[in-house]
Amino acid sequence: MAACLRVLPAAFSTPSSAANSSSLRRRSLNIGCSATGSKNSARIPMPPINPNDPFLAKLAAAAANSPEPLDTRPSSSDSPPYLDLFDSPKLMATPAQVERSVSYNEHRPRKPPPDLPSLLLHGRIVYIGMPLVPAVTELVVAELMYLQWVDPKEPIYMYINSTGTTRDDGETVGMETEGFAIYDSMMQMKNEIHTVAVGAAIGQACLLLAAGTKGRRFMMPHAKAMIQQPKVPSSGLMPASDVLIRAKEAISNRDTLVELLAKHTENSVETVANVMRRPFYMDAKRAKEFGVIDKILWRGQEKIMSDILPPEEWDKLAGIKIPDPF
Repeated sequence: MAACLRVLPAAFSTPSSAANSSSLRRRSLNIGCSATGSKNSARIPMPPINPNDPFLAKLAAAAANSPEPLDTRPSSSDSPPYLDLFDSPKLMATPAQVERSVSYNEHRPRKPPPDLPSLLLHGRIVYIGMPLVPAVTELVVAELMYLQWVDPKEPIYMYINSTGTTRDDGETVGMETEGFAIYDSMMQMKNEIHTVAVGAAIGQACLLLAAGTKGRRFMMPHAKAMIQQPKVPSSGLMPASDVLIRAKEAISNRDTLVELLAKHTENSVETVANVMRRPFYMDAKRAKEFGVIDKILWRGQEKIMSDILPPEEWDKLAGIKIPDPF
């Protein structure tokens, strides 16, 4: 066997990898059998000759000095066979080293950018884009307190797109006190708070919209506002006495909401209570008439709306005679 392996460097070349040791052993055994006069006439096609292959030279020297056959597995299965043939093997670089060595964009930041709420907070913008659940209330109140601490004179911009303490299907997801907590925080601020409705401002979110600084309450042209009575959470198997307690609490929250809306919209309590008997939807124009907002954010909209004639003038110009009422 050793004599057969001595001619291996002159027979063929193979990659210097420990992973190919099994294929190397199979090739050496086949070549050895053919050199000793095997009756098998089929010959393995020979690769290009490389007599200076250091791996094959070391393997042949080890085979000549070792009385054990090469196909004998080592006693320890923890280490690959013949790994000690390499004095200082060079392994492939780790993925981390490859990633550090490759630059996909030389202008990319050295550290990850901040999250979007932090970027908005840097511009003194508080965005309410979810129903008023405890996690949202905690974040909004903390942002208001932080912005007042940074500068008690600069205004705070609050963008609102929220369904209040309910979901869009009307199911209750938070207590009414979540909205009252944000409202009380707004009332304690020394800063002006500019409120802007984008999308929807429903229930308690409509109260937050109306609670902005007078003259600084805005609404996008296609946004919607809606006020409604507070809802009692699902009672389930609750005793009748507990259901009555919850109903009284809901009525108390409704009265508080009516009083606050009447205060900020400059309507009477009776007017607000009457429209809140059922869900009261308002587009931007109707919300301005009701006193929820002061201005609609639409560039040039005031001029466009002022140039529009009322329906009676359109009928008069068109020559349509309006019948007298009975």
